[in-house]
Amino acid sequence: MKTVLSTMLAVALVFAVVAGITAADDKEVTLKGNVTCAKCELKVDGQKKCATVVVVKEKDKDVVYWFDPTSDKKFHKDICSSGKKGTVVGTVEEKDKKKVITVKKVDYE
Repeated sequence: MKTVLSTMLAVALVFAVVAGITAADDKEVTLKGNVTCAKCELKVDGQKKCATVVVVKEKDKDVVYWFDPTSDKKFHKDICSSGKKGTVVGTVEEKDKKKVITVKKVDYE
């Protein structure tokens, strides 16, 4: 009985640690910059399709955050021909060597 209880406690502890790490990774961020099209305005090499991005100035360097596919479709028509300054709120993760933001909110100036 003690073995079963100890095993269950260990499994619960592992789940708690994993949940804590996942929650820390999903921290919401606010990015202020130029919301634009990677293909049309930025002319990113090799970019064959339109893609919504926000370009943020970090330490005197432009950093590009790519919108996740759902947000790309939702917000792209607003910025394709010309970008807009704005604020993007969401969670960021690295995918295929790109910073990708899962957008919760976009406000244009």
